[in-house]
Amino acid sequence: MSAKKLQTPSQTIGPYFAYGLTPGQYGYNFPGIVDGMMVDKNDEGNVVQIIGTVYDAEGKSVDDAMLELWQNDGERRLFGRYGTGTDEGNKFSFTTVKPKSVDGQAPFINVIIFMRGQLLHSYTRIYFEDEETLNATDETLNSIPEDRRKTIIAKKEDGRYVFDIYMQGNHETVFFQL
Repeated sequence: MSAKKLQTPSQTIGPYFAYGLTPGQYGYNFPGIVDGMMVDKNDEGNVVQIIGTVYDAEGKSVDDAMLELWQNDGERRLFGRYGTGTDEGNKFSFTTVKPKSVDGQAPFINVIIFMRGQLLHSYTRIYFEDEETLNATDETLNSIPEDRRKTIIAKKEDGRYVFDIYMQGNHETVFFQL
């Protein structure tokens, strides 16, 4: 007798994840296990804020996406999660330590996007515009056509990094197939 195979969360159309993973964006009266605050009071130095918006194919902000950020700051691994419907304007916001270069790569943060209509999540990276020297020699970043690289490079504005994600369309963000 064979075991019945059921769908996993990655095989269901969201917002399956809302209740347990990003309850704040749906008005549930309890905190999520993880949020966009990836630092604590003891962190000093390279603490940065990354903000942005996820846009659909029509250029409209997505109010029910969930983003996860994974990074290695050179000393430890950091993880954060944020639902785009948590704040007005459907923005996401992460406070983290700016990653350091590891093995000569440009500093980057891995981003995983879950949202309605996707049977599998999307993967991208955040690079930083003020890391020009390391960006110029990063093997992964330079494997992307030059005119598309800017879609995964966060711009520094008013002391924080802005990183908008376009799921489709003329400004579509570069996504990686894993």
